[in-house]
Amino acid sequence: MRSFLYVPSAVSSAVPSAVPSAVSSAVSALSGATVAAALALVPALALAAAAPAAADGPDSNFSFQDDRITESSGLAASRAHPGIYWTHNDQDRPRVFAVDSRTGKTVATVTMTGVGTPRDMEAISVGSDGRVYVGDIGDNKNGTWKHVWIYSFPEPARLGDTTVRATQYTVKYEDGPRDAEALMVHPKTGRVYIASKNEDGGGLYEAPAKLSSSGTNVFRRIGEVPWVTDGSFSPDGKRLVLRSYFSARGYEWKPEGRLGSDDRVKAPIQGQSEGVSYTADGRALMFSSEGAGAEVRRVDLKDAGKGAGPAPGGGTASSDGGGGGSASGDGDSSVDLTTAVVVGAGALAALLLLKRLFRRGD
Repeated sequence: MRSFLYVPSAVSSAVPSAVPSAVSSAVSALSGATVAAALALVPALALAAAAPAAADGPDSNFSFQDDRITESSGLAASRAHPGIYWTHNDQDRPRVFAVDSRTGKTVATVTMTGVGTPRDMEAISVGSDGRVYVGDIGDNKNGTWKHVWIYSFPEPARLGDTTVRATQYTVKYEDGPRDAEALMVHPKTGRVYIASKNEDGGGLYEAPAKLSSSGTNVFRRIGEVPWVTDGSFSPDGKRLVLRSYFSARGYEWKPEGRLGSDDRVKAPIQGQSEGVSYTADGRALMFSSEGAGAEVRRVDLKDAGKGAGPAPGGGTASSDGGGGGSASGDGDSSVDLTTAVVVGAGALAALLLLKRLFRRGD
């Protein structure tokens, strides 16, 4: 996903009532393009105002230190290496990066051979078979590709730059082409799922029980989901969290492999919210964003709300579904969406006022 900004109706409708009339009038005076650009800055402004300091140790807040990682479009906790997270750019060569959450530094770059030229890699997941799955499933032409691909390779036992021969799977959807940015492999059954992306709501698609590298894998629609940019199963396979640009929801995962009850998950507001992963121990969620030096933020399950599920070993999520967005257990660091709109609109109004004052002084 490159430059498209999805602004839900809840945001646009909140602006007039959330900001003073003077600010609202200033916003209304601007061109549509300027307003869109200003709204695009809202998450970044809010995040900058409330970003906590990163804690030491694995699975804490960190920022990508590798200047090659500019469009992190998926995030997955390693099964073999505690504290390591796999990520990738969306429109790039066939490669993925292993990043140490203790430092934010890349500790391995894995280049895949035996696959075609990626079109739009949008998701990554680590399966129960110890393989890394990369979803080349994005479709910036609004669902016109006749097929998309999934690549997989064994997670390396040792971390270091390497080239591997990957397996390529051809994927089609039973109800026709569509855009997607979320691929999840169930940690117990090994089955692969894709959540499609659509402004009016997407679908959850199930792969055949075993992927075939020699034929076409037809994914079947098994549920309805909101706008989705990434997703992650909990390590025990009992929950599925799906995120979008401004929100996240968690679902009970039924034993028969279907969505159950759902509830809100408290997610941080980020510049372009593209990734989510449970930590390997299942005690927290890690949320990532696109952009050079983008920050990955931790939200403990006890602060994430009912949708994220109970934390292993006794902790429970907030009963109101709201939860605090603690980055490392040191308090609420998430920003309410209305507050973010107020901050962004206020900054916009101030800039507009300064511009008018300078014009009067000419």
